[in-house]
Amino acid sequence: MRDGEQEVQRVPGGVEDRVERVVVLALDGVYPFELGIPSRIFGAADGRYEVLTCTADGRPVRTNADFTVTVEHGPEILATADTVVIASIDPSYIPVELPAEVAAALARIRSDARLVSICTAAFVLAAAGLLDGRRATTHWQVSDRFRRMYPTVDLDPDVLFVDDGRILTSAGAASGVDVCLHIVRTDHGSELANKVARSCVVPPFRDGGQAQYIEQPVPQSAAAGTAATRSWALERLHEPLTLADLAAHARMSLRTFARRFNDEVGMSPGRWLIQQRVARARHLLEASDLSVDQVAGQVGFATAASLRQHLHAAIGVSPQAYRRTFQAAAR
Repeated sequence: MRDGEQEVQRVPGGVEDRVERVVVLALDGVYPFELGIPSRIFGAADGRYEVLTCTADGRPVRTNADFTVTVEHGPEILATADTVVIASIDPSYIPVELPAEVAAALARIRSDARLVSICTAAFVLAAAGLLDGRRATTHWQVSDRFRRMYPTVDLDPDVLFVDDGRILTSAGAASGVDVCLHIVRTDHGSELANKVARSCVVPPFRDGGQAQYIEQPVPQSAAAGTAATRSWALERLHEPLTLADLAAHARMSLRTFARRFNDEVGMSPGRWLIQQRVARARHLLEASDLSVDQVAGQVGFATAASLRQHLHAAIGVSPQAYRRTFQAAAR
């Protein structure tokens, strides 16, 4: 057992008997906002996590603002981490090669520890060779630069975060909140994740991808958007909604609606509907005792087989397996 650690083993998706240790690594050029996200999110999770912050050499680090940050711990604390979060850095600090002290710090991390990057910190993981052959994401503004530097990484700049098992990467600033909430949800179920989100006054889940945040011409009229129709559809997921139904509610032609929807959300209306139905099904599987057939009906899938197909495509498991995992975690 490591110094200061409570004795027990972390079982992903299972019942935990101890507090999980999250260590946040702050590097030169760190964004102060992103540096504070893990402490804010995990710290609101009913004592399930302990959050510590370190630097690569134990010394203060420069932020991208007009101040430096002094932390309590040096890199030795990384060896005790169950999860390591690397906070994002200003693009001007992105290294071509890892500084020796950063490489040495990363080498301290256990092989079974979960790794998380926020925004540009994906460059740090990539420079360490940890993303080779993996799917990952980073901020859309630096995606071209990332591809040039790391062509062996399967970069997806259209999503808010990527969960690739042991390694999770996220996009811009607020996506750090998204990925931390996702970890809470994965570890302990949606009830605790929703509680944390309410405590921090943030949405428990954001739909769509980065495309909705990329600079685009401002619509001439806010009334011409699709937000109201999305809200309307979310209240009717149990109904067999079609593109024609959505376009009619928005008072647009099919072609205009589909184009504006994709511009705002970053995906087609059909794909968005499936995503929302799967998300709602996951909540019902976690929080209710409805049968798989009943859950399918509640969220607008015609059959239980359709629900199984879409859930497996989204997260790779069956409804029953998902229920067993997350109801156990909730208990």
